[in-house]
Amino acid sequence: MSVMSKAALPLLLASSLLTGCATHSDGSAPLNQRTWPLCSLLGGLAGGGLGAIESSSWAAGLGAAGAIAGGLICYAQDGDEDGDGVFDRRDRCPDTPAGTQVDHMGCPFVGYPPASGTPQEPEATSQVITLDDQGQVLFAFNSATLTPAAQQRVHDVLPKLNDPSVTSIKVIGHTDAVGSDSYNQTLSERRASSVAEYLISQGVVASKVTSQGRGKSEAVADNDTEEGRALNRRVELHLN
Repeated sequence: MSVMSKAALPLLLASSLLTGCATHSDGSAPLNQRTWPLCSLLGGLAGGGLGAIESSSWAAGLGAAGAIAGGLICYAQDGDEDGDGVFDRRDRCPDTPAGTQVDHMGCPFVGYPPASGTPQEPEATSQVITLDDQGQVLFAFNSATLTPAAQQRVHDVLPKLNDPSVTSIKVIGHTDAVGSDSYNQTLSERRASSVAEYLISQGVVASKVTSQGRGKSEAVADNDTEEGRALNRRVELHLN
């Protein structure tokens, strides 16, 4: 066998051995660009084994040639070991966790910040101001007219309601469980409307005030006690 033929043996053997298990484009095989040291080891062993048949000097030389050939074969593979859609050859961020959005270099995608000076919309927040019958009665019995004490309580929250940051005010009326469903529904609507009209009369912008009645359907306390019924007879101001 000629010297050239013997020198080519480790390359041929390494090629046949490594090509069979080198990775495909889906990164499913264990040998790829990142595992070239293992490929070099396999190639060196194959070359050294062939060289040993001839002599110890051939074993050393062909082992080195096989190691170089094996490393080059695996390094030439273009797999995707972390499965992010970017081949290992140009993947700057290997081992990206599964499901991570990456850029064209295989690194986790980071959204671009808004251009300098571009105003951002503030997040909407909500607040609920509750006016109930505990302590001071809001309305006389079976009436939708605010008592003087109730009017004073509304005056106390007017600065908050007139704040430019408040874009809408929903006035929601609630009742206790005394009486029929239809009676309490109508009464809650009348009382919510009365509060809304009073707010507008005190300078709150009419376009941001709406009203709604929910009767006795959303009790917050026990209707079997007077204290509980007083808490349920309430008007809520939902501010956004």
